[in-house]
Amino acid sequence: LPSFPTRRSSDLYSLNVTVVPSGPLGFLTMWPTGEDKPAVSTLNSLDGRIKANAVIVPAGYQGAVSVYVTQTANVILDIDGYFAPVSGSTLAFYHLAPCRVADTRYTTFPPGLGSPHLSALVERDFPVLSSSCNIPDTAQAYSFNFTAVPYPGLGHPLGYLEVWPKDQKPQHQVSTLNNLTGTIVANAAIVPAGTGGEITALANNDTDLVIDINGYFASAGQGGLSLYPAAPCRVIDTRQLGPPFIGTLSPPVDVVDSPCGPPATAQAYVFNATVVPPGAMGYLTLWPDGIGRPLQFSTLNAIDGWITSNMAIVSTTNGKVDAYASGLTQLILDISSYFAP
Repeated sequence: LPSFPTRRSSDLYSLNVTVVPSGPLGFLTMWPTGEDKPAVSTLNSLDGRIKANAVIVPAGYQGAVSVYVTQTANVILDIDGYFAPVSGSTLAFYHLAPCRVADTRYTTFPPGLGSPHLSALVERDFPVLSSSCNIPDTAQAYSFNFTAVPYPGLGHPLGYLEVWPKDQKPQHQVSTLNNLTGTIVANAAIVPAGTGGEITALANNDTDLVIDINGYFASAGQGGLSLYPAAPCRVIDTRQLGPPFIGTLSPPVDVVDSPCGPPATAQAYVFNATVVPPGAMGYLTLWPDGIGRPLQFSTLNAIDGWITSNMAIVSTTNGKVDAYASGLTQLILDISSYFAP
């Protein structure tokens, strides 16, 4: 597992949490064992489907984390890395402008990063460094957002998508996301770079795959950032402000001046983003305030109209972030940590 730096005396885990509910599940929350349960959520499954979400959570008492669910559910935890006190072996985080690395729906991407779609149970390598996202070959791990788009169209289920560094397949099966209802599903993941900087993906059914990047991890150097944990806190809940919005949220989300109070030195925030749409909502995009909206980048999708969450690492230069929704929705942003020098 890759090790990343944190300004904390104990570790934080980079996890993928999957719920397998026995019926409707209001929400799931994770937090460090020994601390009070926070008033935030990690994911929701009101329709009772299998769902996954990435989370960065501090280790609690004896290295444990606690899980709370509002209704009966099985829970699966997969780990892809951890954050440890700064040392010569930890990797620093370098944020990037949000960028689309690959999209198997189109032929316009560099070789190996566009069509065709992923075929059922056939491994496919993605040459990440060949993308137009300016990722240096010094990158040892990537901060990705993966989106599964059913092939040949909506309604075609995908049991699971699994991603790993090329030539380093996990000894035990893990999953990155699930899409049994055949909608469009996104999930964040930190994935180490494999041979030649490539990653490998495997889906148990035909699917298209979109890969977006917001940063990478490499040896400590100029511009490298460490992770600072924060008490889980709700930055914004637009349900408290008025009706659902569509298009670009105005004003931008003022994170640094919110009740959560992250310091002005923060250069990227770790959010759990949740949309609560009144109906179908194609996608949500979060990006740094002060730059144009990235047209080929998305944070999550809720085309089926259900409450949907995803972890998002969002850079900032002024303590604010922007949000764009392609359909009517309410937005909740919970912060769990931030990156700073």
